[in-house]
Amino acid sequence: MPELTRRRALGAAASALAGLAVADLVIAGPSRAEASVPNASDPVPFDEVFLGRRIQGEAASHEGGHHHGGGYRVRIDGDELHVMRNADGSWISVVNHYETFATPRAVARAAVRELQGADLVPLALA
Repeated sequence: MPELTRRRALGAAASALAGLAVADLVIAGPSRAEASVPNASDPVPFDEVFLGRRIQGEAASHEGGHHHGGGYRVRIDGDELHVMRNADGSWISVVNHYETFATPRAVARAAVRELQGADLVPLALA
């Protein structure tokens, strides 16, 4: 058996770490948790009908409104859904305040499900 030297020990440790990193990628693969990981880039605009409700999302200016959504506006059937972007990049809304979402579209869809057909009442911020 060859003599254990610092160089061989470091080489073996580096190989083991590289192997663990590859194994982690192979074993983990894509997961449902990745769907909730926020995207660091700016959200993209959307306009769709979801469960019979029209949801829209677009960039918004900070003029004349209360936007905690990082300059992004979400509407459900034309009424604004107050959304906020968290420090980690995830999103919440006034309807789902304790559940985070990866994108404003996901927030809008969750709000539609939670509203169960009820109208969105505008949030009056003073």
